[in-house]
Amino acid sequence: MQEPCVKASAFLESLFAGTGLNIAVAVTETPAECLLDLSGPDAELLQVEGGELLQAVQHLLNQAFGKTLPEGQRLVCDVEGFRATREAELRKMANLAAERVRSTGVPFVFGEMNGSERRVIHLALAESDDLYTESVGEGAARKLRVAVKSSK
Repeated sequence: MQEPCVKASAFLESLFAGTGLNIAVAVTETPAECLLDLSGPDAELLQVEGGELLQAVQHLLNQAFGKTLPEGQRLVCDVEGFRATREAELRKMANLAAERVRSTGVPFVFGEMNGSERRVIHLALAESDDLYTESVGEGAARKLRVAVKSSK
């Protein structure tokens, strides 16, 4: 296992122990990601408000350890499959938005999303020959727009 994954896991274990939270950290590493799966009686606290705290923990870890990961590898935090479920929801939302844009010709703008959620939708629609996606707005207020490609 790569050193950054081990250090990130140890950091989280120390953080949770120091705050009195009963959360265990399990690490799975692939060439594409270092997955830190969090579980335990207090892990559900990380899922509140759409996983904002989980996202904050992941951001903190990426700031501290992300630059030391091998090229092409991402550091990802998850709570008992929460991210996989959220990503499936986002892909479904992307497909529904695509259908709506195709049928009406009117662009669809999603509400404010963090970068990883926008990325899921960008990737879900990347193969569409007739649509394009773009992030619009600034900072934490960034949104994602789906529109028909112009035929020039």
